[in-house]
Amino acid sequence: MNWDQIEGNWKEWKGKAQAKWGELTDDELDQAAGKREELEGLLQQKYGKTKEEAKDEIDSFMAS
Repeated sequence: MNWDQIEGNWKEWKGKAQAKWGELTDDELDQAAGKREELEGLLQQKYGKTKEEAKDEIDSFMAS
């Protein structure tokens, strides 16, 4: 699956993202609106991840 598909179906994927990253709020996920860079930034901010760690986690999320 590619990110364009996730972004296009963000309402469906938002719940999966919140299940994986429980500290992210509905408002934060709504603000990200399926934009990968926004989600990476949220992971960095909320979880103290590096940019590379956030990218790796999102890649893993996409594969699941």
